[in-house]
Amino acid sequence: MKEKECFYIGILRPDGTYHSYHGVNQNGNAGTLLYVHGNSAGAYQDGDNCMTIAALTEQFIRAQISFDEVLQIVKSKKIVYVSDATMQAILSDVHGRTLVIEPGIGYREEQSKYSLITNYSLIRPESTRDFIVPGDDRYERALQLLDNCKNEFSISDAFTLLHTVRQEGAWATRVSFVYSVNERTVYYTENNHFEHIKKFTFSFE
Repeated sequence: MKEKECFYIGILRPDGTYHSYHGVNQNGNAGTLLYVHGNSAGAYQDGDNCMTIAALTEQFIRAQISFDEVLQIVKSKKIVYVSDATMQAILSDVHGRTLVIEPGIGYREEQSKYSLITNYSLIRPESTRDFIVPGDDRYERALQLLDNCKNEFSISDAFTLLHTVRQEGAWATRVSFVYSVNERTVYYTENNHFEHIKKFTFSFE
């Protein structure tokens, strides 16, 4: 989905709306939600002192809240799953600050050369270890690739990494994208066709 200020993978929810759970704002706010084996402490609840991980992620991607506001929210409210799905998130801003949020477990703020997330818990890995699919070492392979990178990391390097860790088969990767803050441009490919890279540039209005 390409909008004036936002590029995202539209996820159709039961409310009939395509939600921006995976995407980037022209201001550099980027986020993604990943399915994870849930825990009872993160179960959906309604109330003023709770916020779903989906709402938090979407509001951040749409720049309705800033990184600092997200930090205040995770410190002051209970972050929970939506009623019909268990997910965790990674959010980052234009300054390279990153926040990993795992409902029912907690959050971790990072500021390093790179940050990664996967479909199991990074904050409390033992809680989801039994649910890792045998042979799924994409997180470890991505870590190794990034560890071996020099200080320069190009758009081409990013797509090489994404191609290496792509999924195939029934859960094949549908969209892979890279955002260049300096160019205000999203480079993306669909359905693992890495030989066909498209681009979308935010306007400078």
